[in-house]
Amino acid sequence: MMQQTEFGPAGAYIRWTESQGAGPARVHVHGLGAASGPYTAHLSAYGELAGRRTLYVDLPGFGISDRPADFGYGLEDHAGALAAVLDAAGVRGAEVVGHSMGGSVAIVLAYRRPELVSRLVLAEANLDPGPLSGAASSGIAGWPEEEFVHGGGFAATLEKVGWLWRSTMRLADPLALHRSACGLLRGTDPTMRAMLTGLDIPRTYLVGDAGDDIAGLDGVAASGVRVVRVPDSGHCIMFDNPRAYAAAIADGA
Repeated sequence: MMQQTEFGPAGAYIRWTESQGAGPARVHVHGLGAASGPYTAHLSAYGELAGRRTLYVDLPGFGISDRPADFGYGLEDHAGALAAVLDAAGVRGAEVVGHSMGGSVAIVLAYRRPELVSRLVLAEANLDPGPLSGAASSGIAGWPEEEFVHGGGFAATLEKVGWLWRSTMRLADPLALHRSACGLLRGTDPTMRAMLTGLDIPRTYLVGDAGDDIAGLDGVAASGVRVVRVPDSGHCIMFDNPRAYAAAIADGA
């Protein structure tokens, strides 16, 4: 079923789809220019992830959620909207699975609202200000906002990215996409890395063996985060090796 709740600006709604089940809720949060349904709904077909209450959340500006022009779209803004979803759904102690920017949002949520999150699973989440190696967020943020939204930057970006990312990015609001990319590069204070390493909950960090070059993972592991390298996968582990991705999410749940 689809549900919605207000967030931020008056009259703006964030939406999610949900499947019923037992145990702590599992919450999927997508990355920049993506949407949770296309990126994660197929995972529930794997037996190890079936039977759990699962929420597929589209962040403001993406997928089926509203895209208000008077919203900041920074990581803290997105985390506040995600908290509104969990509050409205009556969820506490969720297992939050976040990909890329969605993982960064999940970290901020767990840091700011610890009662909402009992476990984090992060797939190639941004941990520091600035881009991951080769990440397109830096290219989006390199455009002035007006030029990106109205001067051809959005169209040029759609031409540049591959068909898979373009399939959901073309549905995103250009203003939300640009502000989200800028917020991702701006990061948080403390940094997402500092928040993550300071949390006292089970944490798993997934890395595609052909994915982004993420620095400092030895230090992340030393803080108690379980770092797992997923074979035969790049940045979008859920598409490249969905079975291994599902198994990694289920391991420790």
